Amino acid sequence: MIIVDVESTGVDSRLCSLLSVGAVDFNNPGNQFYMECRAFEGSHVEKEALKIAGFSSEQIHDAAKKTDREVVVAFLKWMKGCGEWTLAGQNPSFDRDFLQETAHRYHLDWPLAHRTIDLHSIAYYEFVRLGKDIPRKNNHSALNLDRILEHVGLRSRDESHNALNDAKLESEAFSRLVYGKNLLTEYSSFPIPPRL
Repeated sequence: MIIVDVESTGVDSRLCSLLSVGAVDFNNPGNQFYMECRAFEGSHVEKEALKIAGFSSEQIHDAAKKTDREVVVAFLKWMKGCGEWTLAGQNPSFDRDFLQETAHRYHLDWPLAHRTIDLHSIAYYEFVRLGKDIPRKNNHSALNLDRILEHVGLRSRDESHNALNDAKLESEAFSRLVYGKNLLTEYSSFPIPPRL
């Protein structure tokens, strides 16, 4: 499985642009991918999305950066070296849709399946199994990545997000929830809670 995370200029994969892609080959966690790109010309930009991703308006229009097409081509090339191509992560349909829409925008072949593995669903099940209340906001699940990280014994993220850092944290959370063990050495100093 490939744990993937993207940062973008907004939430609509048809109108907004990729800004960065981070990924971890779960079966070979030393095999990682990270690239940033400039926004495509005419893409919709949401100020809140830039704030979350930690990018300035100048950074997303930097002509020296790779194009979104170049980043997706590089990701697809990297992905072919992974043993399993199932995409996974926290809300992986969002990430998949941005990668797939970018590939389609440039008429690139998209060899990945539609099915994904969602960290939220696995954590939700874990909360139910343990009899823990599911955090809610606006009457729906608010079990976000930071709450999942806390549950598995990891620290929450900094204010801005980074696609590779988030993909690594998601990979570690998957390993702790599914296998009850540490995956990446950089998180080995964070004890795994006994409940896992």
